Order: sequence, then structure tokens, then C-alpha cells
Amino acid sequence: VGVRGKRQPTLTPTLSRPGGRGGEGLDAVRFTLDGREVDAREGESILQAAKRHGVDIPHLCWKDGLRADGNCRACVVEIDGERALAPSCCRAPKAGMQVQAQSARAVAAQKMVLELLQSDVPAEAAHVDSELEDWASRMGVGAPRFPRRAQPAADASHPAIAVNLAACIQCTRCLRACREVQVNDVIGYARRGAQAEIVFDFGDPMGASSCVGCGECVAACPTGALSGKTVGRPSGRLVGLKPDLQTQEETRVDSLCPYCGVGCQITYRVRDNAIVAAEGRDGPANHGRLCVKGRYGYDYARHPQRLLKPLIRKPGAAKSVSNTLADFREASWEEALDFAADGLKRILQRDGKQALAGFGSAKGSNEEAYLFQKLVRTGFGSNNVDHCTRLCHASSVAALLEGIGSGAVSNPVADVQYADVIVVIGANPTVNHPVAATFMKNAVERGATLIVMDSRETELSRHARYALQFRPDSDVALLNAIAHVIISDGLVNEAFIAERTEGYAAFRDNVLAATPEAMAPVCGIDAETIRAVARTYAKAKAAIIFWGMGVSQHTHGTDNARCLIALALMTGQIGRPGTGLHPLRGQNNVQGASDAGLIPMMLPDYGRVADETVRARFEKLWGVPLDPKPGLTVVEILDAANRGEIRGMVVMGENPAMSDPDLAHARAGLAALEHLVVQDLFLTETAALADVVLPASSFAEKTGSFTNTDRTVQIGRAAIAPPGDARQDLWILQELARRLGLGWNYAGPQEVFEEMRGAMPSIAGISWQRLEREDAVTYPCRDAADPGQPVIFTERFPTASGRGRFVPAQFRPAAEVPDADFPFVLITGRVLEHWHTGAMTRRSAVLDALEPEAHVDMHPQDLAALNCVAGDFVVLETRRGKVTARARADAGLVRGTLFMPFCYAEAAANLLTNPALDPFGKIPEFKYCAARAYLPPGRPKAG
Repeated sequence: VGVRGKRQPTLTPTLSRPGGRGGEGLDAVRFTLDGREVDAREGESILQAAKRHGVDIPHLCWKDGLRADGNCRACVVEIDGERALAPSCCRAPKAGMQVQAQSARAVAAQKMVLELLQSDVPAEAAHVDSELEDWASRMGVGAPRFPRRAQPAADASHPAIAVNLAACIQCTRCLRACREVQVNDVIGYARRGAQAEIVFDFGDPMGASSCVGCGECVAACPTGALSGKTVGRPSGRLVGLKPDLQTQEETRVDSLCPYCGVGCQITYRVRDNAIVAAEGRDGPANHGRLCVKGRYGYDYARHPQRLLKPLIRKPGAAKSVSNTLADFREASWEEALDFAADGLKRILQRDGKQALAGFGSAKGSNEEAYLFQKLVRTGFGSNNVDHCTRLCHASSVAALLEGIGSGAVSNPVADVQYADVIVVIGANPTVNHPVAATFMKNAVERGATLIVMDSRETELSRHARYALQFRPDSDVALLNAIAHVIISDGLVNEAFIAERTEGYAAFRDNVLAATPEAMAPVCGIDAETIRAVARTYAKAKAAIIFWGMGVSQHTHGTDNARCLIALALMTGQIGRPGTGLHPLRGQNNVQGASDAGLIPMMLPDYGRVADETVRARFEKLWGVPLDPKPGLTVVEILDAANRGEIRGMVVMGENPAMSDPDLAHARAGLAALEHLVVQDLFLTETAALADVVLPASSFAEKTGSFTNTDRTVQIGRAAIAPPGDARQDLWILQELARRLGLGWNYAGPQEVFEEMRGAMPSIAGISWQRLEREDAVTYPCRDAADPGQPVIFTERFPTASGRGRFVPAQFRPAAEVPDADFPFVLITGRVLEHWHTGAMTRRSAVLDALEPEAHVDMHPQDLAALNCVAGDFVVLETRRGKVTARARADAGLVRGTLFMPFCYAEAAANLLTNPALDPFGKIPEFKYCAARAYLPPGRPKAG
């Protein structure tokens, strides 16, 4: 099989869910196994059925979740009436079949296969977790009698994965994992006979390949030919390591990944109070899969820069993001908490409740988010509380609440298995939601049509039937043109519109002039392609739309989302499996934090603070009067800080000194605060500006519930203890609350969650005990008998009328457009290896080794026009600031467009971005501003 070829399955299991096992609970057949009559479920192989009935058959090329290949022949069995032995992994039982798995002939063949394979693996290449060695031991296979071939040298060129093909038995599990599960197409099987070998695209070594480090091949490899490198630092350098833990045995803790909104379930392997490995679990969102961050990005929790003691700023130390530990002194918890609370009380008594604000975290648990917003509302007395949803999907939520009455996704990502058309617009899932992207790619492999719309050519585009690379900022023009075609071609769902929507006539009239011919020059997509895409979406039996911050992070982000909502409503593509609207959530708990009320205009479960009935319910629950005035948003709070109106803040786990637009202005606002309290893991850029810093707990050091992008609530469990004197965030919040006069005394996250259930009807049916038992429950879940509702809006929308609402949108340009002085368009975003502002991932050894340096992507022709080559340093400048980064060539960008990740503090992209706000979602325009690029004066060229 060539590098790019694919072997066809000999047995295709019937999957009950994406990546799941075959046919569970379906009609069974009866057959005889080693003289005993047993059943086999539909889609099961002989091997799977035998395993379920307690009969162990050796196997090496077969792995649960991978297509059966049948190439190692370790699993051969005898079948009555057949002369040849049969591989049990790719043979389906038939009614009445007589199978002998443990006959003398079958066992002799199994042992011979194991011995032959062992003979080709030198003893020095044997891996501690080798399945081959385990089966050989269990089957009583002695030392191999056969000579070994010459063995290839080990390859350590990849930062995350060690390659030792001397241990390779060519089972092709890694190939199938890479090409058929993750669909990354990096690993191939080349040449023939004795020269056959596993290869990587772009040739050897693996470090030069296009490998994205997901580690799926490592998880699949049965011999250790591919293995994860040790990413934990030597024990002596791990912070917080106690002598009595040095000899602790390895334990396993089931938890969650702390990064994106997909919500992958993980098992952490722990030794000496440090995580030494992470493995994917069969959770509803990942089914055992992980990305590079989930599999290798855990060691930040034990980085030497962890804060181990509370810190108080030294008198006279000027506030700067470049402040170091030398600008602070260590304090006891009692002193630090008193100092933190006294500063807040002083401002509250002198300047009133509107002078205080708080930023919570989308990386904290539901319980932490709930208590944080409760602290601000009941302790400070205002609604000046927000978090990073304001910077990612605020405009999407505004449009969804307006159009369908709920800001939550209608369908889970897994619904791609039921869709025949998948639309991805303004999102780069292979980078931002990698595991979700694998299921999208799997759906395409099964025959679904993928439509990708983006101003950049993303990796997902190569799987798309239609890849529309439209001009940046022209979303509304393109989407209105698509709507126009659906209407003019008579493809609207008249019955759905009549029964379940309102406002269609005004929307229809608005798009009448938006013909494909009129919009093509605006968006850069030819009219016929617009027509083809419109017809494909409208005619689909089931079509689902995913979008990301390329849609939302604009001054017209709400209009962009309104257009997407309209497409679903006008075609009836919502309320059924495989249909719907899904804004891909960024942080691991941005959905849960928003649900819990960590937003300035909404109480928990999206009750508006201005609604007297809603407010009265929470006043009764919390025992204090609540402010009816909506609070300020993230950018508005820092604007007010610059004006001297906000004088004090508490920031829990956020880094606005890196994540906010126009950072010079944002940092000035933080520095101007009279009193800033920050609780975090490291001395981040925001913590460097604080008056008091409280060392908090990392994700792996706390237990709590988290809600992923699918609305699925899951438990993250503490795997390790906090180092030094770092404390749990819930404990810190309660200690601050007590010093502000609130009598909180929650024994743990369970008690907080129980209060949340009483406050939030959407999760009323999810008890902590149920989460522990079921591991994951999707809301809305109204009572204990409710199984949870992955698909919502099936009969009505949660609006006042029960109908979805069309809202017209007109194309309008961005707040700042290119001109002669600033001719480029700058787009910011994320890279696969780093997360958000890099506070965690840039302190992870593997992740920072993979992407260690700030860079800017440019079209090759734009580089040439600057007399520049890839690798040269380039200055990027906007009307707000300038940074220097290394140039990279990216032919997937439209000419005149720059892309820069915002995770690098040494070249902070948000020093450049525009703070102009969407008028509805109050989200900044991160995805579009005018810029210029040039070579640094006097700087020698790297090329």
C-alpha cells in the first residue's frame, strides 16, 4: 500500500455512535465457541464476541475503535467446515457457526505467529507496555528461535513522539489511527516484501513530517515502536514534591482535558504527585481520542514558575507587565486575604458599588463561576462581572437569544454522523477543536458533503467539496447571497417558516437585492459557486452549521450570526438529528461559566438582571437585594478603569493584559486600578500588575463540574495536590466572601452544585451523584427521570412566542479598513499547540518545543514584495502599536492579509488589535484591522 493509499475494510462494524463499538443492543446471532453456545451482537466479529464472553484470543493488529485489518494472524481460529484458519478479528459469526479458539491447531498457530513477531523485535527494543510481550508471556512462548533482520535506527526528531521501528511489527494500527481515526494522513506503509516499512509523509525523520502530535498512533501502537516521550521534568525539579511521595506507586485518575470546549475525557497517570501521562477515555465527545494539548500539555501544573506563596506588591514598585517576583513580597494567607478584602471594602465604602468589578474564568469549574458571579453581585453589589465569552462568542449568543431564545448549541458535534451536509464557517477546528474536527473528517469519509467558508485556506479545506475563501469581513454579503438563491430557487421550507418562525417577510425583502452577481465582487466568490453551495445546503436531508470566532469577533458579529440562524430557519434545518446551529465554544468551560451567570446582564440560566421576577427569585435564594442595572462588559470595565470610574477589581484565572484588544490601553487601565486582586497559577502579565496575588489551583488539582460545547456536564477530578501553599479556588473565593461580610460555608463543589440545581432549571435533573454514576449528562435535564436532551428546539423555540425570529442584516464595512498607510488586513487567532494567552501551554515542555516562537503568516507574494523571505523578522504595526515577529509563508492566505497568533507575550498580537465593539454583543473586532508590515531597520535578514 502506498503512502497515500487506503486499504479497504474486510469487515465494517455497525457503529452505534461515532468511534464506538459495534452494534451494542442490536439483534444477536447464536454460534458455538469452544463447545459453548454464545451470542454475537450485530456488527461484532468473532474476536469481539469471544472477548465479551471471557475468551481471550491473542490479537495485535486489532484494536477497539479501529477498522479490522486482519494482517497479523495472531487471532486465528478454527471454523468447522473450513480448511484454513481464519482471522477472528475480521470474520463475523453466523448462526450455527462452530468456532474453536483454543483447539491445539489454533493455539499452535497463534503461538507461532507470536514467536515470529518476537523474533523481529530485539530485546533492547522491547517496551514496558508491549502487548506483544504480554501475549507471548500469557501464551507461554519462549525465546524466539528465528534470526532477526537488520533493524532501523531510532528516531528522536519529534518533540512529543519517540520512533523506534526496530520494535515495529507492521500491524498498521498506527496507520489506521492516523489516517482513518484522526484523518491526518501522515503515516503510510511503503515498499514490498522484506523491505516493507512504516513511513511518514515528507520522508524520514518523523520530526520533518506534517505530524500534529495528536499521539493517536502512540495510543494504537502495541509494541512501543511509537511512544510518547517523557515530558515531566526530573523529580528533583518538580515543585511541591514531598519526600513521602517519592516512592508512590502509579495511580490513575479519570478526569477531563483542560483546554478547548470539546470536553475530552482523560485518564491521568500519576506518580509522586505529578502527572506522567494522559490517555483518552471513551467519553461522549472524544471516544478515546485526544489532540496534542490534551495528550502532552499537562506538565504546566508542575512548572518551576508556579506560585507557591501569596504575594503582596512592595511599596513603591511601579506597576508594569514586566514586573517580576522581586517586585512582591511573600505573605501568609491570612495577611494576603485581609489585604485583598480591605482594599475592596475601602473602595466600596468610599466610591460605591459601581467602582468595583470582577473577571471570572472560563477555565474554572461551574461551581467556581457560580460563586464568583455571586461574590460580585452580593458582595460588591453590582453586575460588573464578565469573562472571556465577551471576547469569543458574545455576538453569537446575542443573536441566538434574539433569534431562537437560547444561546446554547442546538445539536452536539457528534451529530455530524447524521448530517449529509456540514457547513464550517469562520472556524478552524483542526487547530481550535482538533478532536471535533476528526469526527467531521470521518463524516466526509463516510460520504457527507463538507462546505468550508473562511478567509483563510485551513487544513479542513482539503476535505471539503466546496471551499469558499471569501474576502475578510464580507460574511454578511456572502450569506445574504446564499439566502437569496434559496429564496429565488424556491428551496425554502414554507411549512416550517409558517409553523415555527416569524419575521420572514422582512428578511426576504432585505435579501432580494443581494443577488450572487451583486455580492460576488464584494465577497470574492463567483456567483455560480454561491448558487451551488446554496442549493447543496437547502436540499440536504440534514445539514448542520458550525462557526467560530471568525464569525463572531467582528463589529458586525451579531449580524453574521443572524444570517446563519436565518439559513437554518428558512430551510427547516434545525430541531432534528444532523441539523442545527453550533457555535464552537473556545474554552473548556465557557458554556458552563455563561450558564452560571458569569456575564453582566444575565443571572444564572440567562435570566436578565433587569427582569423583576427573575431578580426576585435570586434575591430570595441569596438573601440580599440585587442591582437591576446591567453591568459593564470586559472592554467597558477597562475603559472605565482608565477613566478612574472602576477603582478595584478581582481577576480569577483570566489574563486580560494579554487577551484584550488594544493592550496598551487595557494594561494602562489595569495599572490605574487602586486595588487589583489576582488569583492564578503563575505571575501572568495581569498578575504582574496586581496589588495582591493569590496562588490558585490548576485544573488537575481540583474537582468540579464542567460544561462542554455540546451542553454536556462532566466531572473533572483532582489528580494531584496543589504545590506549596497554593489553594483551591473555591476556598479562596469563600475566604474573600467571608471578609466581605458574606456567611458562606460550602463544604465542597457538591454543595455549590446543589445550590446551582435549585437556581438553574436547565440542570435541575443532574445531581452530583448522577454525574459520578453516569460520567456525563447533557442539559436541559429537568428532573431525575430526564435522560438529557442532546438535540433541542425539536417542537418549539424558547422564545416568548415559541417561534424562531428572522432578523435582517445589511452588509457594512469593518470599523477600520486598509488604506495607503496601513494596506494589510490583520487577523489574529490561535495555533494548534498553544492555548489562549499561552499561560499554560507555553509552560508545557512538548507544546512550547513544537511552537516556541512568535510568528506572522503572510502570502508568499506579499513576502516577496517586502523583499523578505520566510524566517526573516518583520515589524507589524497598526494605529495602536507595533510588534516584531518571524515571518512565515502561507499560500492559504488571501493576498494583503496577515495572520498572527496572540499567545506570545514577547510579540503580543493584541497590542495591535482594534477595540471597536459590536453594538449588540459588545465583542471587540479581533478579526479585522488595518496594518502595515516592513523589515526592521538595520535588522540583519535571517534568510
